[in-house]
Amino acid sequence: MSFLTRRGWISAVVMALLAVLPPVFFLTGNAFYLDLATRLSILAIAAVSLNLILGYGGLVSFGHAAFVGLGAYAVGIPAHHWLYGGLDFLATTSGFVQVPLAVAVTALFALITGAVCLRTKGVYFIMITMAFAQMIYYLIVSIEEYGGDDGLVIDTRSELPLIDLDNPLQLFGLAYVSLLVAMLLVRMITRSRFGMVLQGAKGNEERMVTLGFNIYAYRLTAYVISGAMCGYAGALLGNFTTFISPEMMDWSRSGELMFMVILGGAATTLGPVLGAIAFIVVEEILSSFTIYWHLPFGLMLMGVVLFARGGLMGLLRGRREDGE
Repeated sequence: MSFLTRRGWISAVVMALLAVLPPVFFLTGNAFYLDLATRLSILAIAAVSLNLILGYGGLVSFGHAAFVGLGAYAVGIPAHHWLYGGLDFLATTSGFVQVPLAVAVTALFALITGAVCLRTKGVYFIMITMAFAQMIYYLIVSIEEYGGDDGLVIDTRSELPLIDLDNPLQLFGLAYVSLLVAMLLVRMITRSRFGMVLQGAKGNEERMVTLGFNIYAYRLTAYVISGAMCGYAGALLGNFTTFISPEMMDWSRSGELMFMVILGGAATTLGPVLGAIAFIVVEEILSSFTIYWHLPFGLMLMGVVLFARGGLMGLLRGRREDGE
């Protein structure tokens, strides 16, 4: 059974440590590490969603940060109007409105842009996804009511029954459980007939078309699911930071998500989580020594690509196992 494999044990240990250590640090007076783990969990959700199309579908998207940013603004804009007035139909701090709105907006944006992007391949797909993300970036910059380039402060977090997002432990708990659900969802998708077709198209698109599969429809569906999951991560990120800005949507942020997937191990369940852990931890360590921490990060990625095929998961498991 898969949970008895080496990979299964690694996944169980990593997720158990992520669940236990941050609250322990918080209760012993080290609240910083809980905040770090919350941010890590939220970004890991976005990386897991990107892994669905990048790792399993072979689609290199350089615009996924746009979904995160849109999800965050779907929380910030209603909260802004709830506090300052205007657009009464949208003014609310209810999580039952904001979170579904974030998912719906990003899913719709993914559907519209994906319908265009997936008409292209290779480097053209990469460039057009980045172009759409930059369009949204400059659109938000131009709207002065929501802070423009200066960003927007979220004065009131989303209100949910039984969950107080102003409580750091509860916010972390929501982010962690959401990460588990995201990992399980992607695992279920990739092991289904739909996921097999998606992976088959990555390996040999012509053969899958010959077998009668509408590869375009499968990829578009996966793109929409991935975008909606990123939007949910953005809603959590907005509640965590209580500040959102167009900088969240910059192409470099999409590159960071891609870095996490590749570093941890694409086309694996735990890989994006390991990549997010490594990214956040190393960023915190290196940035305390130098502002040029991107240089060693780049060297690290080069080392992983050249000498550790399969990313951190490849190093940890030692050999490829069937049944992922």
